[in-house]
Amino acid sequence: MSEENYGAERSASGAFVAVVAVALLAALGALAWCYQLQGHVGATDQKLVTSEQKNAELVAKLDATNARLRATSETLGQSVGMTQKQIELRAQSIMASQRVETAKLEQAQAAAVKQIGAVSSDVASVKTDVGGVKTDVAATKSDLETTKSQLQRVVGDAGVMSGLIATNHGELEILKHKGDRNYFEFTLQKGAKPMLLSTIKLQLKKVDEKRSKFTLNVSADDRNIEKKDKNLDEPVQFYTGKDPVLYEIVVNVVEKNKVSGYLATPKGPGQPAAAQ
Repeated sequence: MSEENYGAERSASGAFVAVVAVALLAALGALAWCYQLQGHVGATDQKLVTSEQKNAELVAKLDATNARLRATSETLGQSVGMTQKQIELRAQSIMASQRVETAKLEQAQAAAVKQIGAVSSDVASVKTDVGGVKTDVAATKSDLETTKSQLQRVVGDAGVMSGLIATNHGELEILKHKGDRNYFEFTLQKGAKPMLLSTIKLQLKKVDEKRSKFTLNVSADDRNIEKKDKNLDEPVQFYTGKDPVLYEIVVNVVEKNKVSGYLATPKGPGQPAAAQ
């Protein structure tokens, strides 16, 4: 074999070896890279499993939280529902009470208005009565003035000028208010026992209604005095007492078997007997 052929063959072998070496290196590199890649994949898988576990735990926690929220929401809804119902019931109770109080207030106001109306009516009536009383008082004053003018002094049956003579009860009341003398009213029945007036006794013996005349028995100082056929409104006079003073009897009503009038006696020493 020539040297050229040998050299060429040797060069080809060296190239083949180089290629094989490169291929081996590449294969080793690929193996190394695959190993590393496998490690990375394993780590990634582990992380993925861990993440999945964590996600599962989170999902479980989330489900539990949602369940609690739902339970809480239901409980809160029930509580709110009960509270709302209680509020409505309370509101209805308050409104009912207000209606009752309003009705009572209206009744009280109506009663007050009625009472005010009644009081107003009473006041009006009182005003009317007061007006009537004023009129009556004025009329009474007028009557008194007229009565005063009708009162008169006359000479009695004993020939003595008497005091003012009252011909009726109204005039007698005026004399009483004057206070000049004491006055004792009487009514005598025919046939009755003697009546005691002041310090004397009177007894009706006879009545003549048609002529307005009467006869009296007067008992004074242990003696009887007959006053016969005396006239209506005539002063029947007599003296009595330790220091004799003038007494007067006036009969202003003569009826069948009955007479009425008054006895007038002096308050002071009176008119002595010497004045006859």
